[in-house]
Amino acid sequence: MSSEIVSFEPATGEELWRGQTGDVEEAVATARRAWADWASKPLANRIELMRRFANEMRKAADDFAELIARETGKPLWEARTEVDAVINKVEISVRAYAERTPQRTLDNAMQGKASVRHKPHGVMAVLGPYNFPAHLPNGHIVPALIAGNCVIFKPSEKTPAVGQALVAAFHEAGVPAGVVQLLIGSRDEGEALVKHPGVDGVLFTGSAQAGIAINRKLAANPGKIVALEMGGNNPIVLWDTPLLDDAAALIAQSAYTTAGQRCTAARRLIVRDTQYDAILDKLKTLTGRLIVDEPFADPAPFMGPVIDNQTADGLMESFVYLITHGGKAIRHLTKKVEGKPFLTPAIVDVTDMEQRPDVELFGPILQVVKVSTLDEAIAEANRTRFGLSASLIGGSPADYNRFWANIRAGIVNWNRPTNGASSSQPFGGIGLSGNHRPAAFYAADYCAYPVASTEMDQPRANIGVGLEE
Repeated sequence: MSSEIVSFEPATGEELWRGQTGDVEEAVATARRAWADWASKPLANRIELMRRFANEMRKAADDFAELIARETGKPLWEARTEVDAVINKVEISVRAYAERTPQRTLDNAMQGKASVRHKPHGVMAVLGPYNFPAHLPNGHIVPALIAGNCVIFKPSEKTPAVGQALVAAFHEAGVPAGVVQLLIGSRDEGEALVKHPGVDGVLFTGSAQAGIAINRKLAANPGKIVALEMGGNNPIVLWDTPLLDDAAALIAQSAYTTAGQRCTAARRLIVRDTQYDAILDKLKTLTGRLIVDEPFADPAPFMGPVIDNQTADGLMESFVYLITHGGKAIRHLTKKVEGKPFLTPAIVDVTDMEQRPDVELFGPILQVVKVSTLDEAIAEANRTRFGLSASLIGGSPADYNRFWANIRAGIVNWNRPTNGASSSQPFGGIGLSGNHRPAAFYAADYCAYPVASTEMDQPRANIGVGLEE
């Protein structure tokens, strides 16, 4: 039975979009009918259509950025960077496909030739998040289409308008309607899509809870490719550095960009005791200056609201839990506007908490832990079931080598934020952060599978032994 999905602007509470939930059976049947023709098209044709898609996005860049800002609440400047990432993903994916899935042929003399080529899986379900409602699903969709797959894209029920506009741009570029489809829906439609026997792969970005549920549901179905990107409880470690203003800026960028709603956001600051007071003084001053406002405000805000009031209330409850179980508030998490999900950046020292919760608090809350040695800092950083991103700020080259060798994360940075990963590199984590199928440049790996062949122009063989005279 069909039902409605309604999207509201986080900054204003006004209705932005509404539409009917889609039909999973119909979408899968349509994709399966379209797949044979799409997969048989020359690679050059599929790449040309992706480049036309990039041109469509360039033409609509301003309107698309405004839509992202309205539906997510993120500042307009940040929404524009997301549109740029969507456009740039095309050429990055073209290079990645050539590098990660090249055709190889080896002349085997009398045995003919040995070849390696790659085939698409078939119909891929892409389940997108709300924090980057265009860039992150697009990071699956474009590589999947280049490889020859058809795609059914279910955006987050919190950002369906952006999802609709993204799919419309593919269609405007000439990608057939059956090759990339929009499926509006919530949890029920997502579950039906994941378990549908006509879906050959599931490409997911979202919470660990949802990712684990997908993994369990498909555990008995090894024939279906599954790529999970599930966030993190990411550490940023501050060690010996005199550049505390720069360090504070890197920490704030890591913890509070996109109102802390990035899977790579720093959740935990682990700091050497000798620099604790100095960096917290700098950080308190800097976070007090960060502008929290609606996306189109002047001056431009550093961060906007979180996605909705339910999320804001959950974060407020989490902050209260921390400070009532041994945490010490350095900067309180407060609601800036009554009835709207604008939150101020928070800092809480959890050094004395007996049991620090290993969860992803998806918002502007930074937890601080004081340590005395680098080995203690690394051990504290690794006290998590997640393993997406980690950064060391300060320290010597030897310190970084020790940090890099011992930290458990798929992204390890030095004197750079935990977030802002490049699409020209692999993107993914370990533990509850992913299932060893990194996205971004390595997305080509899970969008096609290698096929080994030995080939001769004519049949030629004999049996040399074991025959009767």
